[in-house]
Amino acid sequence: MPTVIYPSPIFGPVRSRRLGISLGINLLPDDGKVCTFDCIYCECGLNATHRSHKPLPTREEVATALEKKLKEMQSEGITPDVLTFAGNGEPTIHPHFAEIITDTIALRNRFCPNAKVSVLTNATLITRDKVFEALKLVDNNILKLDTICTEYIHNIDRPVGNYDLEAIIRKMKAFSGKAVIQTMFMKGTANGIDVNNTGDEYVLPWIATLKEIAPREVMIYTIDRETPTEGLEKATHEELDRIVNLLQEEGIKASASY
Repeated sequence: MPTVIYPSPIFGPVRSRRLGISLGINLLPDDGKVCTFDCIYCECGLNATHRSHKPLPTREEVATALEKKLKEMQSEGITPDVLTFAGNGEPTIHPHFAEIITDTIALRNRFCPNAKVSVLTNATLITRDKVFEALKLVDNNILKLDTICTEYIHNIDRPVGNYDLEAIIRKMKAFSGKAVIQTMFMKGTANGIDVNNTGDEYVLPWIATLKEIAPREVMIYTIDRETPTEGLEKATHEELDRIVNLLQEEGIKASASY
């Protein structure tokens, strides 16, 4: 299946479904994928078939490339809505993630002070103090929580190494409302497993946990590009709208990307 591998360390700007004009910051190499999840729906492909052989960009390389791109955009009269840490895997893997966040905020303040700094993370490493504290500094720390069913997570998100869902949820709560939760909803089957997480057996316990986390917002979405695993299907507009309505009934701000 076709996959999307992003340039590094800067790509775009691109039009994000959820974030507007987004300048991407990819803290991972440009020749493959480095991630603490191996999601069967990942647009970057599966870990085993898209391994990277290059080193991570250094802190200095990221700052230099970002400054150069922001100067270029400024000269062209283009202002990003958001600087988004995303790319070929999990950005918080970078050993200097916290320092890069500090550099990025300084450059944002200098070149585009109205832009937001966002991090798309699968939340596997938020139990690390430096990662947690760095995420508290950004405007939008967008944390993945596809379900609270550990069996589903291990079959679909497929964590690499130990994955302590209870510890991660505790850390999500510790953001004290300064967090955004992002959840993928889909249907179909993969490797003989039903992957439909749009039903109440998944949605209602997930909403109950979200009420405890008390995020600023919840963003739900579905498959947008071809996936590396066959048999996966998009959730429908009606299914996503139903989930948004359930969230709103509980007083949780929510939006859906189709």
